[in-house]
Amino acid sequence: MNKLPTAKRVQIIHMLVEGMSMRAVTRIAGVSINTVVKLLVDAADAAVAYHEERVRGIKGRREIQCDEAWSFIYAKEKRVPYAKAAPPEAGDAWTFVALDSASKLVISYVVGPRDGGTAMAFMDDLADRITDRPQISTDGLKAYREAVDYAFGGDVDFAQIIKEYGKNNQDDRKYSPATCIGMEKVVVQGSPDLDTANTSYVERQNLSMRMGMRRFTRLTNAFSKRLERHCAMLALYFHVYNHVKPHGAVRTKLNNQITPAMAAGIADRPATLEELIALIDKRAPGVRYARTYKKRKVK
Repeated sequence: MNKLPTAKRVQIIHMLVEGMSMRAVTRIAGVSINTVVKLLVDAADAAVAYHEERVRGIKGRREIQCDEAWSFIYAKEKRVPYAKAAPPEAGDAWTFVALDSASKLVISYVVGPRDGGTAMAFMDDLADRITDRPQISTDGLKAYREAVDYAFGGDVDFAQIIKEYGKNNQDDRKYSPATCIGMEKVVVQGSPDLDTANTSYVERQNLSMRMGMRRFTRLTNAFSKRLERHCAMLALYFHVYNHVKPHGAVRTKLNNQITPAMAAGIADRPATLEELIALIDKRAPGVRYARTYKKRKVK
């Protein structure tokens, strides 16, 4: 992988983050599919390490919105029993995302089933990255109640936004989302500000996520075949979202090039893809050259 020049690797990562399929990247970049896969995995490992180091110790009163984005691995859940050679992780894969409302920073993300175990791991990771009492807003998923209480131990202001949806007719059910016909904000723990409690920002981020990653596009054949590559693409996307690409919602009159990490106070400038390539090279094991073989003297 290190034989590829930095500019070529930056080009490949940029095309992946812009939502191009891996086959399209191989054709445009003129490299093999194995090269693209190897670079994706290496870049994801470096991005995860960067996230673990930098997105931590976030100070101040944070209004955090949490939501889950649906996707699937190999086959949709109901088609897994009929799929040929389906891997153990085949089926629904939900991406839990925690977004800071003010800075638009994605503080935590976890991939797994939409159940209590994933919610517990998600909230535990979120609690480990912030230092002060937060306000958390989620949808009506019941698993959040126990997970938030377990992770924060009562030191949290928590509200759930429970939406009621109407039923679409048979023709529209497959292609159109259900219509929201009602909404209720429920105080679960502490004293959350119900005027600011919502999930609008994180739901908008979910739209950006679907538009920025080809494998999240609905009703296509662009889904992930393996969980490892699905998570790798997520790690790379969130690295660029948090640290590389300026966010239009947090720019100021004096500076239009502000990333969510800068707005959150954990960075003083945008990161670059060249720096990510440097991290990949730094993490790569050294090349071991073959030594000269000397025949043993037989007595």
